[in-house]
Amino acid sequence: MRSFFKHTAFVLLAAAFAGQALAADKIDINSADAATIDRVLVNIGPSKAEAIVAHRTANGPYKSLEQLAQVKGIGLKTVEKNRDRIELGAGGGSGKKAAAAPTPATP
Repeated sequence: MRSFFKHTAFVLLAAAFAGQALAADKIDINSADAATIDRVLVNIGPSKAEAIVAHRTANGPYKSLEQLAQVKGIGLKTVEKNRDRIELGAGGGSGKKAAAAPTPATP
């Protein structure tokens, strides 16, 4: 009986570490293919992943994570669930607007 509990504890511990490893995956939403998007993001299946890529192809790179909610079938809740898994590279912004540079005074 004691062996059973040790084995169960080991399996649960291994599963916890595996879940953390998967959660650590990040993708660049502006360059990832549909298969990668499907694999890394939660609540995103193959058809939504294809829609993300199609939207990016038609409209250019995502400049903010919130733009993902413009893709049919993806809402802000799904974007929030995946915020830590998504990076904006290859033409995307940081998700925040940069402050405008001050204009130098002319004499």
